[in-house]
Amino acid sequence: MLNRHRRRAALAATLSALAVLALGACESDSGAAAPEPTPTGTAAAVVAPGKPGEPARRISPEEAASLLPDERPNGADFRYVQMMVVHHRQALTMTALAPSRAGSPQVAKVAERIAAAQQPEIGAMEGWLTAHGGPRDQGAHDHHAMPGMATEARLAELRGAKGPAFDALFLELMIRHHEGAVTMAAEVLGQGNNIQVEEMANDVIAQQTAEINRMRSL
Repeated sequence: MLNRHRRRAALAATLSALAVLALGACESDSGAAAPEPTPTGTAAAVVAPGKPGEPARRISPEEAASLLPDERPNGADFRYVQMMVVHHRQALTMTALAPSRAGSPQVAKVAERIAAAQQPEIGAMEGWLTAHGGPRDQGAHDHHAMPGMATEARLAELRGAKGPAFDALFLELMIRHHEGAVTMAAEVLGQGNNIQVEEMANDVIAQQTAEINRMRSL
């Protein structure tokens, strides 16, 4: 999946670069065949590279656009983003308890770092949903099906804990919560189609895997 998106990005970058070439641009190799001329009166063309041994050719902007990969978000993309917003919000609910209940400064610091990272991520994901037409019903309402989500009973237990008891329960629940987020991110990498969602998922995997390792060391 990652290689497929890298190829898409490379193709898009190539076509974008070629689009700014002037119509009279010539090949760097003076012996190479010149691109086919653009018919008089037609719109500015894009210079597209030919196959090995073949000259470059001029194509219309519409044809160039059709060569770009289709990265419109699919159901998996919408489902992931909607679910991850809810997932992150529960993490913020848990981290908000740490300043008044944590016994360990290290646990309080971990909670602060998680909150500082996930609040902007929620904003980015909500912005993505807005840019793509708003939330869509892709099964994201089934919050209990999300991996790593703490039950209301466990959240109530966390709210009632203090000191070392809070620290131990917070780390247990947050490690499981992060592991669930990594699972969700890995799934959308295999099922989604949008490059922005792929980037968000890769960030979640990198950041939350690092946090899991830090929490396990406490």
